[in-house]
Amino acid sequence: MMRTTRKIAVAVAATALLGATGGATAQAASVTAVGAAPSACRPANHLAKITNAPASAGHRHYRVTLTAPRGYDPCRLAGSPTDVRFSNHGAQNRIRAGHYGDQRTAVTFGPGHPVHFDIQVPNNGSGVVADEASFTLRAPGGEIPGTSVAEGKLKVTTGTVVGPVRRGV
Repeated sequence: MMRTTRKIAVAVAATALLGATGGATAQAASVTAVGAAPSACRPANHLAKITNAPASAGHRHYRVTLTAPRGYDPCRLAGSPTDVRFSNHGAQNRIRAGHYGDQRTAVTFGPGHPVHFDIQVPNNGSGVVADEASFTLRAPGGEIPGTSVAEGKLKVTTGTVVGPVRRGV
C-alpha cells in the first residue's frame, strides 16, 4: 500500500511539473510572438533630461531629450507634450506651458531612437527657477497614460511654450 501511494505521489508531482513547464513554455512563446516588451513611451521606461539650447530673438530655449534603454519596444509619439508643469526642489510653480508647431507629425521613439522637444521661454528679464518638468506624452491617437519627468536647470515664465517631439538629440 505504501509503495502504491508513493508511486501515485511521484506521478502527480511529475504531471504537475510537466504541466507547469508546458504552461511556461506556451506563455513565453506567445509573449515572444507578440513582441510584448514594455513600450518605451510609458513614463517609467524612459529617461528625460533638460539642457540649455541656443537662444533666439527674445527667447531662451531648453531641450528635453528622451532616451530609452535596451529591452523596450519602440513606439510612436506626435505633437507637443501636454500638461507641462515645472517645479523646483519638489515645489510646483504656477507656470503652465502652451504649445507651438506641427502637432500631427509622428516620430519613432525607442532604444537607439532618441527624441527631443523644445521649451521656449520669453526672455523678458523675469522668471522662476525650476529643476524639473513633468509632462504627458502624446501618441498619434491620443495621450499616453502617466506623467513623464525630466530633470535639469531652467528658468520659466508666463508665455512659456513647448514644441513638438522631433527625432534625434
